[in-house]
Amino acid sequence: MEQLTDGHGRAIQDLRVSVTDRCNFRCQYCMPAEGIPWLEREQILTYEEIARVVGVLAAMGVHDVRLTGGEPLIRRDLPRLVAMLTSLGDVREVSITTNGFLLERDATALVEAGIARFNVSVDSLQRDRFYRLTRRDALAQVLRGLEELARHPDAHPIKINAVALRGFTEDEVPAFVELARETAYEVRFIEFMPLDGSHEWSQEQVLTGAELHALVHAVHPLDPEPREPSATARVYRFADGRGRIGFINPVSEPFCSDCNRIRLTADGHLRTCLFSLRETDLRTPLRERASDAELDEIIRRAVWRKELKHRIGEPGFVQPDRTMSAIGG
Repeated sequence: MEQLTDGHGRAIQDLRVSVTDRCNFRCQYCMPAEGIPWLEREQILTYEEIARVVGVLAAMGVHDVRLTGGEPLIRRDLPRLVAMLTSLGDVREVSITTNGFLLERDATALVEAGIARFNVSVDSLQRDRFYRLTRRDALAQVLRGLEELARHPDAHPIKINAVALRGFTEDEVPAFVELARETAYEVRFIEFMPLDGSHEWSQEQVLTGAELHALVHAVHPLDPEPREPSATARVYRFADGRGRIGFINPVSEPFCSDCNRIRLTADGHLRTCLFSLRETDLRTPLRERASDAELDEIIRRAVWRKELKHRIGEPGFVQPDRTMSAIGG
């Protein structure tokens, strides 16, 4: 079958699937303390519906699947979905992004079901500051989950994602650098993006990757590694060979030109960019028993209109109504 491409000539090979909009954290950069209205259960795609969409897309050359949320491990019996997806012949890799709170419980089952890579969100390594940002006293449980995951050789590499906020993350850098140097974890700092539930994002809050790189490099010199096509992270190896660290800079250094990603929301809508202002409904045709050929046509039409770039910081930029929790990272 013909490779899925957009109208700018980019081959689409990566799918992010939000399995739930619900989350057990209330991170300040994502949602208000009281949370946001959740989707009703009947609005959420079933595992069978998700597998159907993934199968159609995989046949179109979208071989890599990342499960996200909300917090994906909240979804009951998630390893069953993982096993369904890894059994699809055209799927090359299934990975997951999680806040790690339930990893102590689920790590073994997820690895056995076929998760190939884990990204775990940890924004502070200090208990009080972790609580301040996530509004949950959960750092100890997250770290136990990471330790449990690290016991599985098939789970590596394990990446630690930290959202970089000006006035907060600067003080976190030394601890994260030591974590990257003393363990097998690869730490990645992610610039704060305008996807917060309160819509209070401002450019002034963004601690850029260049600033973070300078902070790290001043103490432990860094050597760049080649950027892989469509990679989101700029990865560096410590000059003395002790570990790696990455910087994801969507605000200051957009990587839209070779973006190969699309997203499926928990309620079955296709998004061609994190910052899309329009979506394509796949849940309705799925439930009206559309054929694979009909789904193929709907998807190709939507992806052909994929945005050239996200336009953060440009005049007229409009933040999408959906938050990161509702979209899926």
